[in-house]
Order: sequence, then C-alpha cells, then structure tokens
Amino acid sequence: MTDNFSKVAKTGDIPDGNMISVEYEGEPVLIANVKGEFLAIGDECTHAGGLLSQGYLEGDSVECPLHAAMFDLRTGIPDGPPAEEATKVYKVIVEDDDILIS
Repeated sequence: MTDNFSKVAKTGDIPDGNMISVEYEGEPVLIANVKGEFLAIGDECTHAGGLLSQGYLEGDSVECPLHAAMFDLRTGIPDGPPAEEATKVYKVIVEDDDILIS
C-alpha cells in the first residue's frame, strides 16, 4: 500500500494546530496537523506564489500571508478571491510516527 508513498516528516514534527513545509518530488508541500489528522497540499498560493506554510492555519483551511486567500486543506480549493485556482492535494498516510505522502 505504501509503494507510491514517500516519508516526508514525523508526527512529532507537527504539533496539533501547526504546519510545516517539506519538499516532495522537487515541489514545496504544506503538511498540517488538524486535531491529529495530517493533511497535505501544495505550499504555493496559486494567486501570487506565496508560501502557504508561512500563513495562518484556521480550522481545516490555511490563509496565504500575502493577500489573505484561503485554501481548504482537504480539497485545495480557494474559498474566494484573490485566488481562483486550486492547489494540489496529496494523499497522506501515517505509519507509526512517520508521515508519508503521495
């Protein structure tokens, strides 16, 4: 099941309500811990390229630090302007204390 997944972090690296940026296949990926559930989306805002991991986690959404675009961590879809395009969503599995994405 984990053949196409790569280890990118440890669960202890991301306390509840926090997020980090990792690199996966040459791309920045945001990993967030939302009440013990780990979610992963592309770390670049589709509006202006700001790093979402430098923004603000609000529930299961992240706010871009540049122009306040909000992205749903489950779907990657922005909830309104200025961003109009979704960011990539990654599958996440946790094995022991390893976080793996695909």
